[in-house]
Amino acid sequence: MKNLIIFLDKWSGRIALPLIFVVFFKTCTTNGKVEKVEENLTNEIHKTDSGLKYKMVSKEDIQRMLTIEGLKVEKRMIQSTDRKILDVNRQSEIDKEIEKLEKK
Repeated sequence: MKNLIIFLDKWSGRIALPLIFVVFFKTCTTNGKVEKVEENLTNEIHKTDSGLKYKMVSKEDIQRMLTIEGLKVEKRMIQSTDRKILDVNRQSEIDKEIEKLEKK
């Protein structure tokens, strides 16, 4: 234990100085990286905001989306209940209707 204390007393200044420089330079580059990330994030937010402002959804599009979602719900309901061939035919009809509506 005495040897360790003697070693640290003798060499602590020479060991601490390079470590201080390493820590100092690491913190300098961190600030630059944070500023770059902040700038990129700000640009992405502006792009997203401008995209949301200009994208308008018409009444017909909303009605079509609601119809598609309603058909999907109906199909899930049919699949959750174990019924016979009548429901299988309805499922195929629902699939055709959804494809037709998604193409528009």
